[in-house]
Amino acid sequence: MSERFDIIVAGAGMAGASLAALLAASGARVLLLEAETQPGYHSTGRSAAFWTESYGGAGVQPLTMASGPPLRDGGYLTERGALTIARRGQEAQLESFASEFEGLGVRVERLGREALLARIPGLCDDWTTGALEPDCSDIDVARLHQDYLAAARRAGAELWIRARLASAVRDGDGWLVTCEDGRAARAGLLVNAAGAWADEVAQRAGVTKLGFTPMLRTIAQIRTRPEPPEDLPLVLDLNEKFYFKPEAGKLWLSPHDEVPVPPCDAAPEELAVAEAIDRLQNVVNWEVERVDHKWAGLRTFAPDRLPVYGIDAHEPRFFWFAGQGGFGIQTAPAAAGLAAGLITGSGDFPVDPAPYSPGRFS
Repeated sequence: MSERFDIIVAGAGMAGASLAALLAASGARVLLLEAETQPGYHSTGRSAAFWTESYGGAGVQPLTMASGPPLRDGGYLTERGALTIARRGQEAQLESFASEFEGLGVRVERLGREALLARIPGLCDDWTTGALEPDCSDIDVARLHQDYLAAARRAGAELWIRARLASAVRDGDGWLVTCEDGRAARAGLLVNAAGAWADEVAQRAGVTKLGFTPMLRTIAQIRTRPEPPEDLPLVLDLNEKFYFKPEAGKLWLSPHDEVPVPPCDAAPEELAVAEAIDRLQNVVNWEVERVDHKWAGLRTFAPDRLPVYGIDAHEPRFFWFAGQGGFGIQTAPAAAGLAAGLITGSGDFPVDPAPYSPGRFS
């Protein structure tokens, strides 16, 4: 026998958990399937944990901006500030960056060399100009994810762990979904929130894949001398070759790598860590004492690098909620609200859903 639900959501990371919470609250009977032993094991649990409106580009910015108020109201954000820095000779490029996002409603302050030094002690001479986004904040990712899961559970959603989807077969007006361990359930709608495995889930449901690419991103937690100031902003390179921020007296550092890989349990590459440290030493004159910890996560992109939210162009009982890249945490409230509005037919959208429709790939 198989249980009957209204909606089955494949994937219980931030995407699946946030959407399940809203759908269950609307009265739908929801089943969350999680392939691992715990939700959030992959990308959600390995996030660099910041919210900044320019990250992800102009196409992602509306989702980020719309997510700001609920994240702040929920107490998930702590002010940090983000500072995008540029080398001598890149002034026009930085001004273009600042003007683009300022035109979208993002607060941006231009900083010269002295103002940069005041915020980044030991900054090397070649870095002369910057764009400060004062509203950037750290995100309490773990609490946000757990709160979504708890809200879904309180509203009646059910969570199955170790429930990797083996097949999904159209059954009357819906689906018969079978997990690799033999558990089965039926539902009228299947939501694909499987992150790096989104195309794999689609294929197992007989739906044409969209061409998602998982990209490996490395982060190292290092000790430096001097220690990074606790009020150091998130520092990003205009050319997207690094970013770093302080964390409890240490530095979280990434080479901003994007290495295409198959869906997997991502592991950090030693070369990527070495590259990150080498790049840091061309930014500040701090001594790197040691690497305390390193990890990697997967950022999964659609071909045009925008998220995909909506009903499949050819299968009306299959809903895409995937391709969040590295922006799924900072856009979670708006993305879930948009998807819930599409699924329930409420028409209540925090942003225009049209740019994220899977129909754009038809």
